[in-house]
Amino acid sequence: MNIALLLIAVLGLIILYIWSLYNGLVTLKMRVKEAWSQVDVQLKRRSDLIPNLVETVKGYAKHEKSVFENVTKARSALLSAKTPAAKAEANNQLGATLKSLFAVAEAYPQLRASENFGQLQRELEDTEDKVAYSRQFYNTAVMDYNTRIKIFPNVLIAQHLGFLDEEFFAASEEEKKKIDVKFD
Repeated sequence: MNIALLLIAVLGLIILYIWSLYNGLVTLKMRVKEAWSQVDVQLKRRSDLIPNLVETVKGYAKHEKSVFENVTKARSALLSAKTPAAKAEANNQLGATLKSLFAVAEAYPQLRASENFGQLQRELEDTEDKVAYSRQFYNTAVMDYNTRIKIFPNVLIAQHLGFLDEEFFAASEEEKKKIDVKFD
C-alpha cells in the first residue's frame, strides 16, 4: 500500500512538473512572438519613413538615381522578408543603402538646412533607436526561451513537446561598424 501511494505521489509530481514546464515554455514562446511583433512594427515604421526621406533628398540631388533605386530595392526586400534571418539580412541591406543616401545629402547644404529633411532625419533617428530597443528585447526573449528549453531536465522533454530553438536577430559585421553622419 505504501509503495503504491509513493508511486502515485511520484507520478503526480512528474505530471505537475511537465505541466508547469509546458505552461512556462508556452509563456516564453508567446513573449518571443510578441517581441518579434515589436521588431516588425518598428521595421515597418522605418520603411514607411524612407519614401518621404528619399523624395526630400531627390528634390535636391536629381542626378543620384542609383542611390534612390538601391534604397527602394532594400526597402522592398525588408517589407517582403518573413523570417528573422531574412529580416535581419534585409535590415542590414537597408542600413547600408541609407548610409549612402545620407552621404548624398551631405553634399547639399540647402538640403541639410531644409526643415522637412531635418524632421525626417529626427524621425528616422528615433525609429532607429526603437528598432535597436525592439531587437534587444526580442533577443532577450529568445535567450530566455532558448535557455529554458536547453537546461536539464527540460532538454529531455521540451523538444518532444514541440519547443525548438528560436533565431536571434543578429547584426551583420557591416552594421557593427561605427557610422558618423554629420549635417553641419
